[in-house]
Amino acid sequence: MADEIITPTQTEAPQAAYPTEASREMMDAGVFYGRKKNKTNPKMKQYVLANRGGIEIINLQKTEDAVAEAAGFVTEKVGSGALVLFVGAVAAADKAITDLAKKYAFPYVTTRWVGGTITNYRNIAKRIDYMKKLRADIASHALDKYTKKERLELEKDLARLEELMGGLEMLTREPDILIVVDPVLHDTAVREAMIKKIPVVSFANVDVDPDMIDYLVPGNDKAKLSIEWFLGKIDGAVAEGMKLRAAAAAKAAAAKDAAPKEEAKDSGK
Repeated sequence: MADEIITPTQTEAPQAAYPTEASREMMDAGVFYGRKKNKTNPKMKQYVLANRGGIEIINLQKTEDAVAEAAGFVTEKVGSGALVLFVGAVAAADKAITDLAKKYAFPYVTTRWVGGTITNYRNIAKRIDYMKKLRADIASHALDKYTKKERLELEKDLARLEELMGGLEMLTREPDILIVVDPVLHDTAVREAMIKKIPVVSFANVDVDPDMIDYLVPGNDKAKLSIEWFLGKIDGAVAEGMKLRAAAAAKAAAAKDAAPKEEAKDSGK
């Protein structure tokens, strides 16, 4: 896997091709680094600008257009109350995804994807509920009635569950959107979303099958700075969506408060 992480010393992007501030920002983050030519999915050639030293160079104009479209979709869906599930079980994405998901109280996966998280949600929900109950029982000393050995086993069970499902506590129903960093690594998650017809927004390199992604943002999905650039755009989109959601809730509350006054006014005529 080490040979798949592209570094600035391996190739150079044609700087003159990217004159805008947005594209320079992407260049600074290394978003343009693709994969080796033999790793590139033929369907992704539309996103390749050039090849330098055997490495595909991603067309940042297409990345810029794609992230704008993806962000607009995320804003619209979050504004209407969508539940977003973030997925990125790669070390470079761990902290950024965790921080972003917690910021908006959305569920996330930064360890191994548990098969059936979407397609078998009912059983997953039971495991999440059990994890919460077990944690509460340990905190309240409700397990003191058990032997020390039994308590140790239950504590180990909780540790295993928290490692696998700790980020899924806010998954109170099937998600409305899946946002994925590196969909090739998370093929199972993407396929589960496809089965349930849940739209997938993904930051993906040129080795992915684009037919599996609804909103594909082409870019270097292995490097920390590049991933943080993408998640920064998603952060902004979610923030706008939350503003729309809050405005809609305030409008609905105002309408509800106004209704009794109108009824009282009509009854007094």
